[in-house]
Amino acid sequence: MKILVVHNDYGVYSGEEAVVDRMVADLKQSGNEVAMLRRSSAKARNTLTGNIHGFFSGIYSLSGRRMMRKALRDFRPDVVNIHNLYPFISPAVLPLCRKAGVPVVMTVHNYRLVCPTGLFLRDGNPCENCLQKGNERDCLCYNCEHSRLRSLGYALRNMVARRTRAYKDNVDLFCCLTEFQKQKLIAAGFDKDNISIIPNCIEYVEPQDTPLPDCDTDYVGYVGRLSEEKGYDILLEVARRHPEIEFRFAGTPRDDKTIEAPSNVKLCGHLNSRQLARFYADARFIVVPSRCYEGFPVALLEAASHRRCCIAPGHGAFPDLMTDKESGDTCGLLFKPLDVDDLEEKIIKLWSNKALADELGSKAESNYKNRFLREKVNTQWSNTLHKIAEDKKQTSATNQ
Repeated sequence: MKILVVHNDYGVYSGEEAVVDRMVADLKQSGNEVAMLRRSSAKARNTLTGNIHGFFSGIYSLSGRRMMRKALRDFRPDVVNIHNLYPFISPAVLPLCRKAGVPVVMTVHNYRLVCPTGLFLRDGNPCENCLQKGNERDCLCYNCEHSRLRSLGYALRNMVARRTRAYKDNVDLFCCLTEFQKQKLIAAGFDKDNISIIPNCIEYVEPQDTPLPDCDTDYVGYVGRLSEEKGYDILLEVARRHPEIEFRFAGTPRDDKTIEAPSNVKLCGHLNSRQLARFYADARFIVVPSRCYEGFPVALLEAASHRRCCIAPGHGAFPDLMTDKESGDTCGLLFKPLDVDDLEEKIIKLWSNKALADELGSKAESNYKNRFLREKVNTQWSNTLHKIAEDKKQTSATNQ
């Protein structure tokens, strides 16, 4: 089968890009012929010209339409799998696929279909105003992007996509990562019969033989970008209260922001896959303190693959992802979202009880193997794409 994968990379390499790259590799490994229509936002956010270009192309990208026409004509795919279309591809490419008779399957990584920023977050707190009101005005009113130009651009492109029904009329199947995401789309008026759930997955990586420099074993670990929505600052506050506990942060700050950390916190920066595996293996447990709901934080899976449990907020998809469906066991601890005191309590509970941390780590590993193995998820994707392509061919044959 011939699959065209469409994605606009973000400014810096993210978890979403990693998922796209892994998915392409898996589809090829399964015997499919895969081509990519891919653009990048690297450096675009940092220049006035880039911001202006992104502003208009996010609403309607002429160059994106040209690239899609060429890909449909030259590659002649059986199915198109879209990921992120903003800003340099845009939803304006979707009617071209429908006109060509090629089915479209969208991997829904975040909440951008119903929230202009994709985060359901405003001023550091969860916000669903755009979903509840059915419009995007609050993105501009509250300047959710902390830039009037970007907030206006984000609101406009979502408004145009909603009013033209670019996604609803041209995407054959929306593949959400979690049940939580699915329910948000249904609440926004998307047809529940056109929504499926296929989770993220990871590939297990063996830790490197030597420990990381300046990163002793047995610590509270954090993995992710050091930005507001990730809630790293909440964890830093707990670290300041407990100088007797070692904390390690793997990740880099957004926009090269300087992070002021207490002496018991070491910022390890960006780690490659082998180093990251070592980081998980040497941690006692991992904390995911997200302010936002998250789409599907792969840190949960990466930690579980190394038999490490997580502490995470009790909102979004976290409660579901951290529950073993077969046993019903919770494989980590949930804290009250944004509540530093409750997070502190949960951290102290696990730090002072290594046996409990190990027990929850074993349950997390079992949950990972039962639900999120790469082979299982790859099979789900292959079966889904083949079925959509075959159904489209049969419908076209019937209508002729």
